[in-house]
Amino acid sequence: MYAVIETGGKQYRVEVGQTVDVELLNASVGDQVALERVLLVADEDTTRVGQPTLTGASVAATVVEHTRGPKTISFKYTPKKRYRRKTGHRQDYTRLHIDDIRA
Repeated sequence: MYAVIETGGKQYRVEVGQTVDVELLNASVGDQVALERVLLVADEDTTRVGQPTLTGASVAATVVEHTRGPKTISFKYTPKKRYRRKTGHRQDYTRLHIDDIRA
């Protein structure tokens, strides 16, 4: 059984027992979170698709840790003008362990 959820403006395909990194959530480590925006739930023989979400469906997950992604470098450069700007960015993520899919 798997589900497609939406959180942080992105969609994720999740299964029970899987660990997934999502956009930063306002929850402490060890907290249980319920992800209510479930777009699709599929079993071995049935598939339920929401328009846009399924009513009554949710995914239960546990917050494992808060982490940061790799650093990305942005460099602006204009030749012959002595213009150089170097900035970096690291995205904050929350690592979730999927406990249960409730359809």
